[in-house]
Amino acid sequence: MSQSMYNNSVPVFIHVLKNLSAILEKAEASATSRNIDPSVLINGRLAPDMFPLSRQIQIASDMVKGGGARLASVDNPKFEDTEGTFEELQARIAKTIVFLQTLTPAQIDGSEEKHIKIQAGPSEFEFKGLQYLNHWVFPNLYFHVATAYNILRHNGVALGKRDFLSGGSSL
Repeated sequence: MSQSMYNNSVPVFIHVLKNLSAILEKAEASATSRNIDPSVLINGRLAPDMFPLSRQIQIASDMVKGGGARLASVDNPKFEDTEGTFEELQARIAKTIVFLQTLTPAQIDGSEEKHIKIQAGPSEFEFKGLQYLNHWVFPNLYFHVATAYNILRHNGVALGKRDFLSGGSSL
């Protein structure tokens, strides 16, 4: 039995984004309870040459909405990268989930061999659909979500593995 490209992408994307949203809720509550200006966390970085938390969220959002759009052969919605508050970051995650929920199995299933070409900075990459999902979208999604998690942990937000995997709820 073959795997469904839809089931292996969109529901996973939504699950990860919901976990990320729950992580941001904990971060906002932590900032409030510790009297920390939320912008300290939103602009936090692990290293000077890495993107801040806000950009990590934006890239995670872009990765899954672009991934879903390319696999489904639909237009990729353009979001401005202007989020600077927890509320705005949560709204971006919510908009991304709403877009992903418009995608159907009929649009994505069978895209394993679809030719996908992407531009990333000055580089151009070409993939088949399954390779694109497994070797580009998922690694980038998990990298940016894990980096967001690590920025918050580094700044004292009480998060654990369960938050990353299930948003703190039971699996």
